[in-house]
Amino acid sequence: MTDQTETLFDNAAWPEARPLLSVLIPFKGDDPLPLLAALALEPCAAEIVILDDGSDNAALAAEVEAAAGLLPLPARFVRLTRNEGRAKGRNRLVSHARGRTFLFLDSDMLPDDPRFLRRWLEQVETSDPPVAFGGFSLKQVEPRPDQALHRAMAARSDCLDAATRALHPEKHVFTSNLLVRRDVFASEAFDEGFAGWGWEDVEWGMRVARRWPILHIDNPATHLGLDNARTMAAKYEQSAANFARVVAAHPAVVAAYPSYRAAKALKHAPLRRLWRPILKQYALAEAAPLASRALAMRLYRAALYAEAV
Repeated sequence: MTDQTETLFDNAAWPEARPLLSVLIPFKGDDPLPLLAALALEPCAAEIVILDDGSDNAALAAEVEAAAGLLPLPARFVRLTRNEGRAKGRNRLVSHARGRTFLFLDSDMLPDDPRFLRRWLEQVETSDPPVAFGGFSLKQVEPRPDQALHRAMAARSDCLDAATRALHPEKHVFTSNLLVRRDVFASEAFDEGFAGWGWEDVEWGMRVARRWPILHIDNPATHLGLDNARTMAAKYEQSAANFARVVAAHPAVVAAYPSYRAAKALKHAPLRRLWRPILKQYALAEAAPLASRALAMRLYRAALYAEAV
């Protein structure tokens, strides 16, 4: 897929490597250097492919290239001149991968276990799962007042153990820490019709779950990139169109989700577009009680999604 939009840098270990696992890391603005430093401590049968999805930050790109050059693992750095988006960017990452299995890792993640990659490789060698999600945590992120809302909401709904996630396996499929076998991805790539933030990985999980089992294990990484409340709200606003795309493609599956049921309940609420901004403002108010702010933010998201159901 090499074209005029991308430039490539390969480190010295890249040309001759025959990896079993390809670790695929996209970023746009986020700093992937802490993650690269952690992965550098795990020499194993893996390669790393890093994608700068149009960050337009020459200084950061230079640092990433330098870090890739020093990695003991084979590494390729792909830099795009313009942003392609989450789905298309990850599909592009796969086009550069040589392993028989892929591990999608978000750039703002940090492995919780010093044997993180080796544990994934052991999983591949013992059971060769079509798809597996390792989970994520908040174990290594320092609490900050401006991120308190995101921390509280993530701890409640996202930082789940494997047994809990396995109850609804397709719902808990996120590219933050996702293992995918090459043949599976060759049949089911990410839908490039998704734009902006949200739902492209969950929708992919819905399609894949029709044909392959989705394994959930406890091999988490910390999500370092918590957002402030204003950024959270902006992402939910972006994601409404993507949610509509999921509802149209998988109505029976998404109908069981709490986010759908809440949106459906609010669809016919009177004057929704008048009181929806009030929910947002309350969720942004850092002086308000955290539990009620979280409720307000969930209701704000549901009110946005009500347009799609």
